[in-house]
Amino acid sequence: MILERSMNSPYLTNQYLVAADRGADAFFVDAGGPVEPLFEKVEEHGLTPTHVLLTHHHGDHLIDLEKLTERFPGIAVLIHPLEREHVPAATGELRAEDELEIGGLSVRTIHTPGHTAGMLSLLVDGTDLFTGDTIFKNSVGGVRAPMSTSYTDLKRSIMDVILQLPGETAIHPGHTDPTTVAQELETNRFVRIWLGLDPEGSEACMALGEPATLVLLGDDYDGGHKAWVRWPDGSDDIVPGSKVEVER
Repeated sequence: MILERSMNSPYLTNQYLVAADRGADAFFVDAGGPVEPLFEKVEEHGLTPTHVLLTHHHGDHLIDLEKLTERFPGIAVLIHPLEREHVPAATGELRAEDELEIGGLSVRTIHTPGHTAGMLSLLVDGTDLFTGDTIFKNSVGGVRAPMSTSYTDLKRSIMDVILQLPGETAIHPGHTDPTTVAQELETNRFVRIWLGLDPEGSEACMALGEPATLVLLGDDYDGGHKAWVRWPDGSDDIVPGSKVEVER
């Protein structure tokens, strides 16, 4: 399988080019760019891109979508129906458990809500999973972005869906470095607490200007932090680490 990645420096967003082999039909996952290195790979491998498969609608993953549709007129742009209205360039929809065959590769869509309502993960040939902003290497997605749903949804999508796949499954996130299911089960600090391997924290803090309990100040994909907090009513939340102050 051909798998090429381009990462946008300001946002650290990944865009992927995927094909079964040289000379085959191909598809892009997301459109955060920069697309020019991927255009070069299209030519190098003699590929024919037929689809853009979008994990979700957030703007940092759509920056170069217009360049894709201009370069490849008629290319199918597909996204979950809950998010299609936010992407005018979309030509169709991807629903949960759809099965696509593109150039000899099978693509299964898996609904993984939390970061957004229509977030999709894309399982290619049963070996490679593109997860958008649901899980990253040693981190997880937040649930404070536009159209996010809940902490409960995010946890379920990670623990009951993504991390139930075989350990050798490669995870290609929407930001920065790849990982595997086995690696996240071992080293992701959010996952380790969910599994009962590590204890929860109990420090008092201010999160988004409100009193809360800091369960975990974990890593984020950009070298900063993502915080798991618990509100006074007992509900949990994932918020930017920069929005949390620990009371001393």
